Amino acid sequence: LTGFSNKAIVIDGRGHLLGRLAAVIAKVLLEGNKVVVVRCEQINISGNFFRNKLKFMSFLRKRCNVNPARGPFHFRAPSKILWKTVRGMIPHKTERGKSALRRLRAYDGCPPPYDNRRRVVVPAALRVFCLKPGRKYCHVGRLSHEVGWKYRDVVRKLENKRKVKSVKLMAYEKKLKRITKESGEKVAKT
Repeated sequence: LTGFSNKAIVIDGRGHLLGRLAAVIAKVLLEGNKVVVVRCEQINISGNFFRNKLKFMSFLRKRCNVNPARGPFHFRAPSKILWKTVRGMIPHKTERGKSALRRLRAYDGCPPPYDNRRRVVVPAALRVFCLKPGRKYCHVGRLSHEVGWKYRDVVRKLENKRKVKSVKLMAYEKKLKRITKESGEKVAKT
């Protein structure tokens, strides 16, 4: 993910650790790149689910006594949890930080403009490389659902539809490739 690019870098959030992924994204954003993160609900957090839920519940208790509408604001959606984690790693009160945050897009599921795009992973943030086998972890999607995110079932349904469509498309492309190869061989023989 090094270097500058005009095209947005599309990252698949599945199987990444939240903090490590956020750190890499923050660096890339500050370099001037655009970043899109899809499937945020499948990002992992190290530590067992119950402990992570307790941490989030203690965060929910933090509010302004005078007027709670002033903040702090407690985002429940997985995409917003990632966004807030990245915001904490960027100087978001400066102009440079604000413009960097504007270059970040995070989505639950994989919406249409990005479902056909090539997605990348960040090896430095993948759970299988960072955590020892047997260590406990939980999904941001489950945590979000338990603390008030209402769209888990909707995202799951849309993801299943997308996967079925993707399998059909792959089969069609494979068939097309085979036909092209066979016709090329026939032309070469004649």
